[in-house]
Amino acid sequence: MDISLLVKLTTRAWCLDILTHLHAGVAGRQAPLLAASGAGRTAFGQSMTHLIDLGLVARNPGHGHPLRPEFRLTVLGEPVAKLAYDVTLAVPEPSDLSVLRRRWTVPVLSVVQAPRRFSQIKLELGLITDRALSQTVDQLQHHGWLLREVDVAARPLRPLYSATNAGQAISRIVQSAR
Repeated sequence: MDISLLVKLTTRAWCLDILTHLHAGVAGRQAPLLAASGAGRTAFGQSMTHLIDLGLVARNPGHGHPLRPEFRLTVLGEPVAKLAYDVTLAVPEPSDLSVLRRRWTVPVLSVVQAPRRFSQIKLELGLITDRALSQTVDQLQHHGWLLREVDVAARPLRPLYSATNAGQAISRIVQSAR
């Protein structure tokens, strides 16, 4: 998967959840998807509109009431939904799913399978700000998904970041989809 599509996909908190549930066979109507994901109506609506704009989800023509449409995965959305499903399964604790909903979690993990410096991560992701990357790295370290080691051979000393535990599993899944 292209890193720019991954970044666009994760700009809305519930996109990965919605794709995961559609891939798992949850009915493509709003009520079942809302119940399965736990999203609020407004956030769900924004995420669904975003997925439609990306071309990953479409309204199912001829099904559903105009105010309660049914949605289905598009041809482009099928492999992305499979990826979202696999990434979600890699999270060991259901309470950690909220970490996946943060905008930069999956893109950062996708580039740190091998040890990387902060500047290398920023360069690969392109649009991320220093502050957003710093906050994401701190949060991933706190959850044990990212390991920070200092390269003592380099002068000046430089920290290296690499994915560990669930972060390593997520990184492998995303890398294999590229």
